[in-house]
Amino acid sequence: MAAKHSDDLKREAVRIATSNGLTRRQVTSDLGVAFSTFGKWMRDFADDPSGATQDAELARENERLRKENRILREEREVLKMAAIFFAGQEQRDFNSLRTTVEICRAPICAA
Repeated sequence: MAAKHSDDLKREAVRIATSNGLTRRQVTSDLGVAFSTFGKWMRDFADDPSGATQDAELARENERLRKENRILREEREVLKMAAIFFAGQEQRDFNSLRTTVEICRAPICAA
C-alpha cells in the first residue's frame, strides 16, 4: 500500500527542491519517496498559487511592519527631544524663580 502524504508535505518538498537548489534525487532520497512520485508533486504543486499568495501576504505584512517600526522610531526620537527640551525648560524656570525671590526678598528683609 502506498504511503499517503499530506498536501502540506508535498508543497514543502517542492518548495525546498525549487528554492534550495537541491536535485530531485536528493529530495526524494531524503523523503523516501519514489522519483516519479516526486515528479508528480512537482507538476501538481510547482505553480501552486497558494504558496505565491502566502509569500505575497508575508511580504505585505513585512512591509507594513517595517513602516510601523520606522514611524515608532521617529516618534521615540521626537519624545526624546521633547524630554530634553522640557528638562532644560524646568531648569530655566527654577533659576528665574530663584532670581525673582532673591530680588523680592532683598527689599522685604531690608525693611
